[in-house]
Amino acid sequence: MTLTRRLGPFTRNLLAYGLSEAAAKASRLAVVVAVARTMDAGAIGVAAAALAASDILKALTENGVGQRIIVAADRDLAAVCRTARRIFHAWCLGLVAIQLGLGAALWWASGDAALFLLVALLAGEYLFMPGGLVNCALAMRAGKLRQTAAIAAGQVVGANALTALLAVVMPGPLALVLPRLLAAPIWLIAMRRLHPWQPDTAVAPAPLKPFVRYGAAVLGTEVVKALRLQADKLLVGALLGAEALGLYFLAFNAGLGLATSFSQAFATALFPHLCTATDRAAALRQAILVSLGVLVPAVLLQALMVPLYVPVLFGDAWEGLTPVVRILCLSAIPAIVWSAAAQWLRAQDRPQVEFSVTVAMTLALLANTVILAPHGLVAIAWGYLAISAVAQIGAALPTLTRAFAPLRPRIA
Repeated sequence: MTLTRRLGPFTRNLLAYGLSEAAAKASRLAVVVAVARTMDAGAIGVAAAALAASDILKALTENGVGQRIIVAADRDLAAVCRTARRIFHAWCLGLVAIQLGLGAALWWASGDAALFLLVALLAGEYLFMPGGLVNCALAMRAGKLRQTAAIAAGQVVGANALTALLAVVMPGPLALVLPRLLAAPIWLIAMRRLHPWQPDTAVAPAPLKPFVRYGAAVLGTEVVKALRLQADKLLVGALLGAEALGLYFLAFNAGLGLATSFSQAFATALFPHLCTATDRAAALRQAILVSLGVLVPAVLLQALMVPLYVPVLFGDAWEGLTPVVRILCLSAIPAIVWSAAAQWLRAQDRPQVEFSVTVAMTLALLANTVILAPHGLVAIAWGYLAISAVAQIGAALPTLTRAFAPLRPRIA
């Protein structure tokens, strides 16, 4: 029996998405190194503002429609896919219009036409997405998570490799934005080949109401989550200027990037696993133990190595980022605990609870940025770690209690 078979389906899928995120993060590191050595903090700050605004809006693509396909009964699948396809096309076209409007608003507020052009270029990604989203959900439903992980990694690695090249050849904000658009067709073509699908016109589309009820909470959660990850950057830029934003952008990617990447991989692998498990509590317990067993040593090692790799990768001029990076990387541990609880809530058809917790934590983190901004980036990072740890672990306790209850010794 091979090692991958002994690991079990969840661990294999987590490994696949973990390797996908690792490849993406390694290529992202090449981007950060190239950018730090070829662009000044002000130029990085302009691009970071455009990317942050775009990523907040991109969270609207996580509307729960794909998850409805994954959990649909076999008898309803064709109808659910027809409705999902219509939603995806209308939704993505709407996002193009919204992002163009957002770019225009940023232009008006900042007087920087280049910022509008960067945001408008990023809107082009949505034109490629609808044609492959149903295929992606069906592939995940069919257990092809290792293949979808490889496709996602291919898109991100391709974009990051091109970004690193452009940062050297033509340094400027465009080098950080254009590759995102150019790499979008990679995902679309690969996903359609992985799981071919055509709508069954003989079947009536499924009603919209279940999509709206479930999707509203999921959508709200993802939007607020994006605000949590991106809005603090916009606040840093507004309160401390483009140069401080450029510094924070690099520190955030070098430190908290591990937490974000692993949490995404974990959530992607865990949701289908919980939906198909006969004992969801046992499945959740196994997932948490496996993930923390891998993540905690990795985070502690990263924290110890920060003083060594920051000057080597970014150059001596960025050595002051070391304490900020070290603090932010520790946020990976509470993030993975809450990610497990959140996927449990979605599998239990209770995404509204996740939404409420995410809103409260995001407001607290934004307040942290505003209050501690006068004290510098190190103070902001300490506040971020403290609030995220208390909020995420505290909110996850009810789910953790249920998952680990069978392990408590019984009193005769």
